[in-house]
Amino acid sequence: MNTKIKIGIFDSGIGGITVLKEIIKILPNEQYVYYSDSKNNPYGDKPKEEIKKICDKICRHLLQKGCNVIVIACNTASAVSAKFLRNKYKDIPIIAIEPAYKMVHDYAPNGRTLVMATQGTIKSEKFNLLFKKYNNHKTKLLACSGLADIIEEGDNQKIVKYLEEEIGNLRGQVDNVVLGCTHYPLVQNEITQILGNVKFFNGATGLAVHLKDVLKKNNLLENEVVEKNILEKESPKKNEILENIQMKNDTKIKIEFEDSSKDKKKEQRFFDLLLVKFRKNI
Repeated sequence: MNTKIKIGIFDSGIGGITVLKEIIKILPNEQYVYYSDSKNNPYGDKPKEEIKKICDKICRHLLQKGCNVIVIACNTASAVSAKFLRNKYKDIPIIAIEPAYKMVHDYAPNGRTLVMATQGTIKSEKFNLLFKKYNNHKTKLLACSGLADIIEEGDNQKIVKYLEEEIGNLRGQVDNVVLGCTHYPLVQNEITQILGNVKFFNGATGLAVHLKDVLKKNNLLENEVVEKNILEKESPKKNEILENIQMKNDTKIKIEFEDSSKDKKKEQRFFDLLLVKFRKNI
């Protein structure tokens, strides 16, 4: 058992919490550092080289904090910078979120599909190769410029207004929705209210499974046998926020949160959202 494994996870904001939630479900014994880059948010409209530089800087920071595994919990960052980062940091496992479009092909190949993603993801070579390979010619690609920003703000009225304007005319015309940005699962309920009964696909669960396989292969997994679990964060306010929140097993999940703009409200919202997700699983 390796007691020094520390997993660094980064996103352009708090959207990567949807990835972290899936990782913790199957890897409750690891230590995590979550980096929210709200200072440079959004990534989706930035030039590729700028995104690469931003991601490189974040990786260096996470490595300096002792992380020996990096998870890119951002679709745009993954599509643009994963190959570059893996070539630069050859000794560090770097796990990237993958577009979930292939999942639609595997589970609902004949369905009418809406892909909601940032402009950066939709224009990326990685996504386009996938799309051309599995396109059933019943797919609509929608670049949701600004949606991740509104989700970051947490203003539900703005979120509903945005979704009604962008996808309100698609009610009854969609069977599957690919959530191509890690922020978007946070508004899955609102999307359902507008589109009706649709099936959602995103890459978070697949990433979590792949991460566990990589850790096993590299003999980096902590002991998997646990009984009871307490979610714990590295923060002066951790007792106020997380006191008596108990999970299904016995380990303490240590999560350190950082935001590039030093926004304490982001930290509060991050852990509030994380606890809401886990309370549903108790």
